[in-house]
Amino acid sequence: MPHKVEDFLESDAFFAAMLHCAGEMLAIYHESPRIASIFAAQQRWLMAHAGFALHFGVPGEQKPGLYSGRFIAFVVENKIASRNTAAAFIQEMIAYRFLRVVEGTADKRTRLLEPTDTAQEHFVKWLATHLLILDHLDSGGRYDRAVAETAAFSRMQPLIAKRILDSDAVRNPGATYNLFNWANSGGLVMDYLMSRITEFDKSIEQVNLGKVSLKEIRDRFMISNTHLKRLFTQAAEVGDIGWTEASFKGDMWLSRKFVLEYWGYQAAKFVVVDGVAEEVLGLAIGKIASRR
Repeated sequence: MPHKVEDFLESDAFFAAMLHCAGEMLAIYHESPRIASIFAAQQRWLMAHAGFALHFGVPGEQKPGLYSGRFIAFVVENKIASRNTAAAFIQEMIAYRFLRVVEGTADKRTRLLEPTDTAQEHFVKWLATHLLILDHLDSGGRYDRAVAETAAFSRMQPLIAKRILDSDAVRNPGATYNLFNWANSGGLVMDYLMSRITEFDKSIEQVNLGKVSLKEIRDRFMISNTHLKRLFTQAAEVGDIGWTEASFKGDMWLSRKFVLEYWGYQAAKFVVVDGVAEEVLGLAIGKIASRR
């Protein structure tokens, strides 16, 4: 049977794995900042999943097919973004050559679109990272089975997207998580902060990250000083980040509550991927080790 959220929330091994996952997402960003900007905020990440799902075929929807009008309607229906934001996202993806018009299908009313090879490669990498982490936890063999089946990604992605869109635990894990993940580049900043954790004790209120350079974060994620300080100030006002000295001075810390929100999000997301992997690829063969 697929794992439950509780399995992941009780596992030290999963906590270490989710921090590794944060590092992998940062690596994808450095490899291709433009493509990784899709993962930088939840709204864009959800819209990207929606686009792929429409292309491959959303469960319960009409036949597969991605075009602007259908995408915009789907995004609005699933409360991801406004019509204007969805339309702008489609145009941006075409301009960045992550989407292209399917040859021979364009007419005055409808342009059928498809993800380019570059876009698909990065989304396959996202899925592969999650399958490898699950396999590391329980030796389930998902990744090898996915590689062996050429259609695995196109079968899994729409199911993952639908379940993510239907999951409040993934879309709304907590106030401070949402603060970061709905801000431009905020998701990447949050991943970076979490990747700085070396150990986590649930009985302690604050997790020390050591010295964190705001300049390094600004340069690394191309975020303005004003935007970054506003983001940190808002999180500090509710007690979820802080510094051992005056604001932005000394060692930085994260609250236990904030770390648990992030952990809960990752657990819910990995449960979605694990459940879809079992449905498409077959039963995993192991159990998670190193529980608390």
